[in-house]
Amino acid sequence: MKGASPRPVDAIPRLKSNPMGSIQRIARNTTLLLLSNVAGFVLGFFFTMYVARYLAAEGFGVLSFALAFTAIFGVLTDIGLQTLMIREITRDKSLAQKYLSNIAVLKVVLGIITFGLIALTAWLAHYPAETVRVIYLLGLSMVLGAFSTMFYGLFRAYERMEFEALGGALGGALLLGGALWGISHDYSIAGFAWVYLVASIIMTGYCFIVSAWRFTLPRIEVDLGFWKEMLKLAWPFALGGVFLTIYMGVDPVMLSVMKGNEAVGWYNAAYRLILILAFIPAAYFGAIFPIMSRFHSTSKEFLRFIHERSFKYLLMLGAPIAVGTTILANKIILLMFGLAYYPSIIVLQILVWSVVFSFITGVFANLFQSVNRQMILAWILGSAAVLKVVFNFILIPGHSYTGASIATLATSFIVVALCFIWSSRIGYGISVKNTIGIIIRALIASAVMGLPVYYFQNFYILALVPLSALLYFVVLRLIGGLDKEDVSLLRSVVRQIPPDSSK
Repeated sequence: MKGASPRPVDAIPRLKSNPMGSIQRIARNTTLLLLSNVAGFVLGFFFTMYVARYLAAEGFGVLSFALAFTAIFGVLTDIGLQTLMIREITRDKSLAQKYLSNIAVLKVVLGIITFGLIALTAWLAHYPAETVRVIYLLGLSMVLGAFSTMFYGLFRAYERMEFEALGGALGGALLLGGALWGISHDYSIAGFAWVYLVASIIMTGYCFIVSAWRFTLPRIEVDLGFWKEMLKLAWPFALGGVFLTIYMGVDPVMLSVMKGNEAVGWYNAAYRLILILAFIPAAYFGAIFPIMSRFHSTSKEFLRFIHERSFKYLLMLGAPIAVGTTILANKIILLMFGLAYYPSIIVLQILVWSVVFSFITGVFANLFQSVNRQMILAWILGSAAVLKVVFNFILIPGHSYTGASIATLATSFIVVALCFIWSSRIGYGISVKNTIGIIIRALIASAVMGLPVYYFQNFYILALVPLSALLYFVVLRLIGGLDKEDVSLLRSVVRQIPPDSSK
């Protein structure tokens, strides 16, 4: 692949503005979102475990199908408006009231349309009555959640991620608390859909209160000219969102039709764990997107620096997660869900490798959106959605949930390849030599880490995981995966002193 020759990443670019301020904001906001997402990871872990055990594979499959079904329509409640709002308000804070007010009114219209389409499609499909009830409740929850997403966009545009962090932790706690209440009171599947709806109502109220307290509140404003301009700018984000939703949600739907809800339950038990792992890049990209959007206008050199380092760090984080989870998959699944979910082990072992590719894809997606090349991302995600459906049609009939897992892994690999090609074409390519070097070092360190994980997997997992992570980073440092500039950058963030660029 012919890419733009990256300048040596041996020193942080010297800018007219202080780059350390931006790096420290990235570190602060990433830490806040990471802490929130860790809390969400723990809460989501227990929520999935308790609900999957309580409902069994068949019931959990129905709930999983309904979540995927409503998610496919969910993109219509936003149509790319949140990403557009973050990018534009980051660049010009005076636009905050204008965007928030018009988007709020537009979301009311979009929410009504979306729920109508969900209800009509569920009715025409002649699903069982209980499944339809679950779909209706989750559809309402999703529509309300669109307003929370709007306020989160405002918080991110002002780089005040502590409010989103608190909201994420609160949302996870509400779901887990509702699940435990439902289990103790013998809830049906629809009862757990009510848990989602009540949590969405409370979270929308929380976001409204925070926005009124620290930022601004939306007014009833209908500026059709502004709507036209917003939709013109947002439609590539919306198109990408549609394709991403199909890509991520089509597996349970196709499995349900071809193999039944039990197969969906086995597949989704592992898939939900993979989605939970997304808290790592979600925290990082949530913090970094506003800053990258701003530097697209002020310093492309620093934007390229952030992009290159983001690629390196996310790849180095994804590799050990994939290796460790592959080894411990049987322990994780049986501990969480019990023997009834034994088929989920192979699903987790396959899907976890797609995590590595999804981390890398997130790096490039963040870049394309920051530099106003969101149409490239939409094209890539569209290709992914088509490939995923085709692979599922080929693999699910003969291999069921395992086939769906292989389809996900194969598609995610192709997506990364497309991202590399397109980033090179727009001048932000990462050289093949640098990429191979990072991959080799990450895999060597992961392999060394994997040996004690394999031999001591019968010991206490909660102690084994942090010790293995420490071993991984020590080995990575020894073999040059973490260079002096990485250490210097980390020191500058932690101690807030300039990094040493001397040789």
